[in-house]
Amino acid sequence: MPSTEENLKSRFPDLKFVKLPPAEEPFFNYPGFAPGTSTILPEGHVKSPGRRPFPKDVIFERDQAILLRDGVTIYTDIFRPISSDTVKVPALIPWSPYGKSGSGPLQYKDAGPYNCGINLDHTSGYEKFEAPDPAEWCGDRGYAIVSVDIRGTAKSEGNIHWWGTQEAEDIYDAISWVVAQPWSSGAVSMIGNSWLAVSQINFASKLRHPALKALAPMEAQNDPYRHLIARGGHPSHKSFMKVILDSFAGPGSVEDLAGMVKDHPLFDDYWESKYIQVENIDIPLYLVGSYSSLFHGQGSFHTFRAARTEHKWLRVHPYQEWYDLYRPEISNDLQRFFDHFLKNIQNGWVRDTPPVRLSLLGFDGSPAKTVIERAEYEYPLARQRLVKYYLDASNNQLVNEKPSLEAQASHEGHSLTAHSAFALRFDSHVEIAGYSKVILWMSCNQKDDLDVAVQIRKLDISGQLLEHLNYPCPVPSAEVPNTNVVKTLGPEGFLRASHAISRDEERCQNSGQEVFYAHDRREPIEPGAIVPLEITLWPMGMVFEKGEGLMLKISGHGSSYPEFEAITPNEPDDENEGIHIIYTGGAHHSCLILPFI
Repeated sequence: MPSTEENLKSRFPDLKFVKLPPAEEPFFNYPGFAPGTSTILPEGHVKSPGRRPFPKDVIFERDQAILLRDGVTIYTDIFRPISSDTVKVPALIPWSPYGKSGSGPLQYKDAGPYNCGINLDHTSGYEKFEAPDPAEWCGDRGYAIVSVDIRGTAKSEGNIHWWGTQEAEDIYDAISWVVAQPWSSGAVSMIGNSWLAVSQINFASKLRHPALKALAPMEAQNDPYRHLIARGGHPSHKSFMKVILDSFAGPGSVEDLAGMVKDHPLFDDYWESKYIQVENIDIPLYLVGSYSSLFHGQGSFHTFRAARTEHKWLRVHPYQEWYDLYRPEISNDLQRFFDHFLKNIQNGWVRDTPPVRLSLLGFDGSPAKTVIERAEYEYPLARQRLVKYYLDASNNQLVNEKPSLEAQASHEGHSLTAHSAFALRFDSHVEIAGYSKVILWMSCNQKDDLDVAVQIRKLDISGQLLEHLNYPCPVPSAEVPNTNVVKTLGPEGFLRASHAISRDEERCQNSGQEVFYAHDRREPIEPGAIVPLEITLWPMGMVFEKGEGLMLKISGHGSSYPEFEAITPNEPDDENEGIHIIYTGGAHHSCLILPFI
């Protein structure tokens, strides 16, 4: 009988794979292969100088073999309380190809300025990247951590797949192996950021395991085409995807997800196979979202809204996801969630925890105070008030009434710096949270398509653009390197104009405020033709004081800082040519619609 991978290759004959380097390459920081070994990390044990010591004795079992249904063997490290030899414990599984137990190429000291705000002595160094620390969880908290090198990673056999059915089946088999261990209580959850979060909702949307009692997807995306590879229908995040692809190591190959967009530029059966139907999820969820991620924001909010489980909670924090993960108060919060669903402890979690905890950004240099995790009941908020502001190119302002006279603004479509901008001032304290939308009437004389990007930035009283620091830094914001990991600028939205024809009215939400494009077909835009384009931005949350305001920025490509300094672009990430013209006033109702609360 063909394996899942064989079926996938048969279904998509042009499926691309990239051969991986071995785990022994220096960039992977591999500690060596030690199958079946077991040691005790004693109380006070320190992996390296300056690291967090273990507060309790912990059993550390290395490279335990898990046989998957198709004969592939993967390897996992296990950290568990020393008492688990006699008192069985639940397991937390962080699942990704980024190494385990501190191995792997991705380290916080390299990923963001100032170690991403995570003090060296705050973690033990045994934690998987984007995963909980065994020094935190395997003592008095009473949990085991099963840190897996997934299929195709390090010494685990096979090829790495980006989510989909193959990974879901592997997770099912791994859970079955975990609950068969003598130390296991039979209860399992998964936890972690980014890939570790996506793998959770991917699994729960496709399969169910009786031992899986809950999930903690801490910032995820559920739609690789729209959220990661081709936002708005145009290939995006190319440099970031190369960094990720270059970070893998193992005995086989990795599916070239980004490379597939060259042959599959529209949303087709291949991208549908990667789409995660979160509506199928009926397991308790501890979801986390923020405004800082270029990849996860929309998926986290959508999963909360669409998952059918009655037991779901969304915590929207004002930080960057890695810094947030290791905050002590978050470990305590997670423990209450896990204790309730994995240990059946009646600790009031369901009764006391609001469905949504919503943060709103004040921004550095503003008198507005950031709202941190305020209790709410839903998202978007039922009390939101959608307010329309019209673009006026005669004075580059956003105004309450549609200008009677037509005016134009223009910018070079393929430029790192060129853009059009429209400003708005508030005469009182206001809060904006939810989905914003722009309607733009635009044209281009030189090409039959336009890649359009929009962004909302906050302005201070003097009209200066503000930034939000995602975690504490030891120097003023102006001296902090400009990367998206550490600085949030504001929400963005994208659209390749030729894809506007694919608008799917049945999947639009929020009275049309959230526009959905199927991206399954395109229709060229006649050069010079003036066309209306509707673009929904990813979720935003901002606080403004009297005299402050916002700027709507329109350009040909994304305007957020690059995720890492190493991928600062020399060339715009678009396929534009010529001048883009925006039409305002008269017959052209170009506007911005904001969700006030």
